Amino acid sequence: MVRISIDIGGTFTDLVAETAERMASAKVLTSSEAPEVAALEGMARLLEELSLTPADVTGIVHGTTLATNALIERRGARTALVTTKGFRDVLEMRHEKRFDQYALDIRMPEPLVPRPLRFGVTERVTAEGAVLAAPDPAELDALCDQLQAEGVEAVAIGFLHAYKRPDHERQVAEHLRARLGPEVTLCLSAEVAGEIREYERFSTVCANAYVRPLMARYLGRMLDALSVQGFNGSFLMMLSDGSLTSVDQAMRFPIRLVEGGPAGGVALAAHVARQIGSQKTLSLDIGGTTAKICFIEGGTPKTSRRFEIARAWRDTKGSGLPVRVPTVELVEIGAGGGSIARIDTLGRLKAGPQSAGSTPGPAAYDRGGDAATITDAHIVTGNIDPEGFAGGVITLRPERAKAALTRDIQAPLELPAPEPAAAGVIELADETMANAARVHGVELGLDVASFDLLVSGGGGGLHGARIADKLGIRRIIVPQDAGVGSAVGFLRSPVAFERALSVVTLLEDADLSALADRVTEILTEVRGIVGEVAGPEGLEARVTAELRYQGQGLEVALDLPLDGAERPDFDGLEARFLQRYAEVAGFTLREIPVELVSISVAVREPDRAAPAPLGRPEPKPRRNAPREVFDLAAKGPISYDVVARPALNGCTLKGPVVVVEPQTTTLVRPGWTVRRADQGHLVMERGAP
Repeated sequence: MVRISIDIGGTFTDLVAETAERMASAKVLTSSEAPEVAALEGMARLLEELSLTPADVTGIVHGTTLATNALIERRGARTALVTTKGFRDVLEMRHEKRFDQYALDIRMPEPLVPRPLRFGVTERVTAEGAVLAAPDPAELDALCDQLQAEGVEAVAIGFLHAYKRPDHERQVAEHLRARLGPEVTLCLSAEVAGEIREYERFSTVCANAYVRPLMARYLGRMLDALSVQGFNGSFLMMLSDGSLTSVDQAMRFPIRLVEGGPAGGVALAAHVARQIGSQKTLSLDIGGTTAKICFIEGGTPKTSRRFEIARAWRDTKGSGLPVRVPTVELVEIGAGGGSIARIDTLGRLKAGPQSAGSTPGPAAYDRGGDAATITDAHIVTGNIDPEGFAGGVITLRPERAKAALTRDIQAPLELPAPEPAAAGVIELADETMANAARVHGVELGLDVASFDLLVSGGGGGLHGARIADKLGIRRIIVPQDAGVGSAVGFLRSPVAFERALSVVTLLEDADLSALADRVTEILTEVRGIVGEVAGPEGLEARVTAELRYQGQGLEVALDLPLDGAERPDFDGLEARFLQRYAEVAGFTLREIPVELVSISVAVREPDRAAPAPLGRPEPKPRRNAPREVFDLAAKGPISYDVVARPALNGCTLKGPVVVVEPQTTTLVRPGWTVRRADQGHLVMERGAP
């Protein structure tokens, strides 16, 4: 069996091939205009290394940031919104509140659908599901004429209270499909995000419609090219919640793919945490464009069904486009290797969030970029050896990196040399990432210092020790193949799918028997979606209820046990809510009834384990010549031993040490030790202060 994973990022495309005997990886520059080109190039390189052909590949797992980038850069389809008359401005009214009440110049994101392309039609359903007005076919005919005249490529249909009664959305979709033909994409809010809160539901269905034509074309090109080459295996897509789904489901709900790439790094971190018995793990995945943070407890990542894309104001919560999709609870920071360093108008040093990407790339890439980046800073300080960077994909030009740092940072700050300027850029990036982890931990009520830090991505090992120092963390794990960590994580991810049901009723008034029947129906449907890809055997089901006090916005999620007939058991639910609410809020409220808001149903296959034993050809262990690395605290260079990763078998080394491997570099700073665990992962531990 040969499985290949493909992770297309903003700077690099990472690929991993896994057989029963060995694993191989490759890193190529992303071809931003046609992402499949670089992916196919990397795949050809991997197969040649393994002496295989595409026909030998039994499965491909793919994750991409294409949908995310299209939303951020506004490169999606020309999209219209059809909604209940009088509600077309919901997308701009948002929550009717400011995310920062004291900032006078805040900026909200522009809706994906401009006002002239938002159309209201006569229809109305009450919050209880009663029909007040049905769609008028004559009015819909006139609407079709307008949509055709506007040349729309996609239509999002979102009606008030469609989560309760989706009939009207389906009727309108059938009418539009008959008139507009299959060339126009139609998306229904009840199918994409069938939950209460019309702003989030409308925003999600619009985003799904906006990127669906783009993703369908991209995946079509990729599959056609693979078919021509002889590939006939399974093709799965990585979802934002760290699970896999079929291409058909991915094309239907591409909004669920927005965090698919970063979720791979979290999937790897969770898998490694379970392997080495880390009960509390902070995952930090540093790529070429961004760094991603996620907290993992008991080998399970924090997850959510709420997410924001394309924040328009200083990465502030509330300034982005909300989407209601299952996702790992990630914080993204613009502090990847390609993040641009500069001096702002107030004379302050800044790093990111703007990125040089793969084109033109950091100055040292010599691909047209001349701005100083974090990667350039690592080269100037000596953290990165220009020889063999990224597995030899790029020949670096250190003199260009030094010139960029001298011009952009050293000269404006009047520093004596480019090395202190470069070290300052790295220190700022470390502080930015550490602070993001610190704040996110506070938001979740977690003691960050009690966690292990698991770093992955091309930059994880370079920044890990300094970030751990700042957070008070004493142990760091650098997984095997950390440089292509997300791609490895794809291969450890299960096939899964989740669907939510809005209820919104007082718990004491709910018809729990009828509700249990409905949940069982949804569970059967979701089992079918997952079973079609993974097979029907061994699937795991999870049902979660969200409850709140009536009139509140704070919702508490609780798992519901299932009986032998897969019916949820609601016994003791209110008592469990009161207990959990007290844990979250610190108090409970008297004489206020409890409301059941929604129920989510998720089905997944069992976790995928790495083949054992997993062998690989490794270079002969050796120690290289020492390397001089500029240290900001020492105000000068420090001599680091340079060790190839295989040389760490059976020994513990004290820093300063640089551990090198084809796809990444690990910096073991003074005061830290490093050893190689049985599973191949590096474990760094901080000595006594």
